[in-house]
Amino acid sequence: MTSLHADEAFLGHYQLSHDPFAPRVPGFKFFPAQRKPVLGQLHHLARYSQLLLVVTGPEGSGKTLLRQALVASTNKQSVQSVVVSARGAGDAAGVLRQVAQALNVGQADADAILAQVVQLALTGQEVYLLVDDAEQLDESALETLMVLAAGAPEGRPHVFLFGETSLIGQLEALHLEEERFHVIELQPYTEEETREYLEQRLEGAGRGIELFTADQISDIHESSEGWPGSINQVARDAMIEAMIASRSAVKRPKMGFNMPKKHVLAISAVVVVAVAAAWLIPGRNKAPTTGAPTNEQAQLPLGQGQPAANGGAPAVEFAGSTQPMPLPLVGNSQPVMRAPLAEAAGGITEGDDGVPVEGSSATPPTVTTTAPPAGVPAGPAPTPAAKPAPAPTQVATAKPAPAPVAKPAPAPAPAKPAVAAATKPAEKAAPAAKAAGGTWYAGQAPGNYVVQILGTSSETAAQSFVKEQGGEYRYFKKVLNGKPLYVITYGSFANRDAAVSAIKALPAKVQAGKPWPRTVASVQQELATTR
Repeated sequence: MTSLHADEAFLGHYQLSHDPFAPRVPGFKFFPAQRKPVLGQLHHLARYSQLLLVVTGPEGSGKTLLRQALVASTNKQSVQSVVVSARGAGDAAGVLRQVAQALNVGQADADAILAQVVQLALTGQEVYLLVDDAEQLDESALETLMVLAAGAPEGRPHVFLFGETSLIGQLEALHLEEERFHVIELQPYTEEETREYLEQRLEGAGRGIELFTADQISDIHESSEGWPGSINQVARDAMIEAMIASRSAVKRPKMGFNMPKKHVLAISAVVVVAVAAAWLIPGRNKAPTTGAPTNEQAQLPLGQGQPAANGGAPAVEFAGSTQPMPLPLVGNSQPVMRAPLAEAAGGITEGDDGVPVEGSSATPPTVTTTAPPAGVPAGPAPTPAAKPAPAPTQVATAKPAPAPVAKPAPAPAPAKPAVAAATKPAEKAAPAAKAAGGTWYAGQAPGNYVVQILGTSSETAAQSFVKEQGGEYRYFKKVLNGKPLYVITYGSFANRDAAVSAIKALPAKVQAGKPWPRTVASVQQELATTR
């Protein structure tokens, strides 16, 4: 799930405004559990202690986030914060160079830096020196930082080291004669704190803790051992696994697995009928004096109907495709597959929400059959090859009008069923155009609730779903990451509890997609943004 398409599918499936478990998310709030007391302790020790302060914890324990919170919570007018990274510059020279550059000191040595710190102290400004990835500092860098932390009588910087637990052993190896540093070890979250942390992250992305069950939260806490970095990774993996399971088990239409085989059989039937028609129709009722071989007409490409004068075969047009579709069989009043039926069945090609994408190979072309003019035979009956001519002559003379149903002879394409098949998609398009529901949402009370069912990038899929379910299902259009998204909702309820109760009464297939209640006001806001 690292590609752009996969990320969009993840956000669209759960209706998230952004990835809630990314390292940096918009509008993220500092989570206080287990960390706010440490933050207060650091401020207190910086004011009243002369010791170098060390914050340790494993990778993903929140050290960097705590360092950012410490800088953000200081008074910018009275404190100048200098952040140094030990990654790639872990010796004394590398640390001094970064500090000197931040404080505008021309000479990168401890004495020049301390002189600048004293000058700032005289103006009422303190210096916080914060080092990230401090476990990568070598012995010379640690000794230099000890010198800076001791400072001068007139002033000194407050030095904070943020690193993994191995940093403690490195400091103890300096064999200092007196206590020169104080260690604060970060602690993991409890299970309840893990739940609160997940809830805060999800709410920031527009959803809630209902995305996880109690068992899932327990598993996330156990797998991550309560460290926030691991919680982010495990929670995201759990959501992706649930999304994949839901899409494979629920989003596939009922006919999804059978459609490929049926298409193969249908295409095979077309080939057989086309070859037989090409062999039987052309030239069979002509006089043999033309001198043309009887199989010459069989080389005509499929899809080009024979003229009425050349055997009276009906013309066949293929709308939207260069490949033929199954023609009507004997006594069958409909083509084998119609466009509306293909859309309702779900097709083979799935969009972001497991729904066929309009125009994909899953939606078969419409077959339109044009009837021959009145008085022209519909085609030769499959009588014995020795007498091909009498059959069409009898049909044309005795009963010219009902030619498509002459006795037991199979007509290649009755006119009326084909016209009905061609017009049915247009008939169903009219109610679908009214389903967008923008006016309906605008007319609802903002405090009401609707149940959001799913979102899809295909308006055709949304229309098909709404028509299939009927009742109180509607959809509206929004824009997600610059692309249109069609969101399907159900009902209108006076409060959240009523909407939650309605979810329990929905069909099992709809419930499996994890519908959720949302306010009408939020929908109206998205509609206003889209316009």
